[in-house]
Amino acid sequence: MTLPDGVQLTADVDADPQLATLVEEVLTPDAVALLADLHRRFNGRRLELLAAREERDARLAAGGSLDFLPETAQVRDDASWRVAEPAPGLVDRRVEITGPTDQKMTINALNSGAKVWLADFEDANTPLLVNMLSGQRNLRAAITRSIDFESGGKSYALADEVATIVVRPRGWHLPEKHLVVDGEPMSGSLFDFGLYLFHSGRLQVDAGRGPYFYLPKMESHLEARLWNDVFVAAQEAVGLPRGTIRATCLIETYPAAFEMEEILYELREHSAGLNAGRWDYLFSVIKKFRTAGHDYLLPDRNAVTMTAPFMRAYTELLVRTCHKRGAHAIGGMAAFIPNRRDPEANEKALAKVRDDKTREAGDGFDGSWVAHPDLVPVCREVFDSVLGERPNQLDRLREEVSVTAEQLLDVRSTPGEITEGGLRNNVSVGLQYLEAWLRGSGAVAIFGLMEDAATAEISRSQVWQWEHLEVELSNGEKVTKDLVNRIIDEELAKIRETVGEEAFAKGGWDDATALYREMALSDEFSDFLTLPAYERMP
Repeated sequence: MTLPDGVQLTADVDADPQLATLVEEVLTPDAVALLADLHRRFNGRRLELLAAREERDARLAAGGSLDFLPETAQVRDDASWRVAEPAPGLVDRRVEITGPTDQKMTINALNSGAKVWLADFEDANTPLLVNMLSGQRNLRAAITRSIDFESGGKSYALADEVATIVVRPRGWHLPEKHLVVDGEPMSGSLFDFGLYLFHSGRLQVDAGRGPYFYLPKMESHLEARLWNDVFVAAQEAVGLPRGTIRATCLIETYPAAFEMEEILYELREHSAGLNAGRWDYLFSVIKKFRTAGHDYLLPDRNAVTMTAPFMRAYTELLVRTCHKRGAHAIGGMAAFIPNRRDPEANEKALAKVRDDKTREAGDGFDGSWVAHPDLVPVCREVFDSVLGERPNQLDRLREEVSVTAEQLLDVRSTPGEITEGGLRNNVSVGLQYLEAWLRGSGAVAIFGLMEDAATAEISRSQVWQWEHLEVELSNGEKVTKDLVNRIIDEELAKIRETVGEEAFAKGGWDDATALYREMALSDEFSDFLTLPAYERMP
């Protein structure tokens, strides 16, 4: 293949015929030229913003806190501005399904009955180059209705009516190490975004939709401003009118919760709303205040519900902020995986899902996420009962809501205990997820839930925090390195027994265990588990 000057592809394409084919189809000269242009224009600012994250983290570690920004008060106080009107296919978002972009998931998600499919290149995916490129090919094939799939004697094809595709690229912090521009690894965000816009943007417009995105892991409105500038430049480069792109931002970091209005403002001509991302938000709480003592100590992760005071403040503020500005508010994930062989367990789990979605719909959310097609009818039924024939409830302004910084920071009021069972669950889930991730699977069924990278992050970060604060478990035992190492060994033995010796021997358990120990027990806290994990990938 021919690459523009200054661009290198570092993958060993000749050793993998599948990858070689994908490279020829997806990394075309014109597509790579767009990627190189985006990198040269915007990567410097991206790196500056990542450095700004580190500076803020240092201030927090020195005893600082988070608050609404005084320098952007005029944005919050100006009642006149609103985001763009909802784009075609994004007016009614009452049920959204998430998942990776492999062929089977692409077809099943689009056929699920959900209004929107979050096509994930981030937390539910792993960044093997073959995954990233095949995902782009699958999305293009879905838009042109040329995708099909066969497995186990069963054929999969698209239905007449399908969900709207919204692509989640990787966050600003993640690189794409296989494409190097002027000696620098490319931003994973720009790589995923640029390829989708190049190959599928015009196709989506012609199909009556548009190139739509979910933007993850942002920590400030300046990061949203960077995305908006990227959108403006990229639309001009591919010949699309300004404002064709639409983006929904995940408010899944603690700092972003204090800048919701500013994030909408920066993206206002491209904005499609905000989403409440539970696990990554909890992970960010721990990460930002991990050295702040017991005031920011969370109980077992499964005990932290959306009704905890600080989580309630976060979701109430999100709905109020969105509807004040004409933007959709999208609720959090239902990760339960139905098990047709256990009706009793199904009934209990579905009741919890129903309660969660009922609370969200009652609070004013315009839709919500599910991880499995079998949960689409439950979520749809709940939102149908509230919305009726209306496509959303943007007219419910929630003017009675007033949330303070103190309420957002009130972690210490979270009910629940820190138990040995919670510690064991964190260890087991972390090990199982990492082993699958290193093999190339980013959405993994564990203990009846569909887990992704956010789960692994909170699992290891809780263990890190508990050990460093020498937390006492509910049984009186103190969390120490020795205890965590013993539990890792014991949980690994349980996994070995469950999967069997042959399957265990074929797995990557040694690498997963070593990485988990490093992430959970190191003296220094690593910002993202996926960065050292990515270094271990080909």
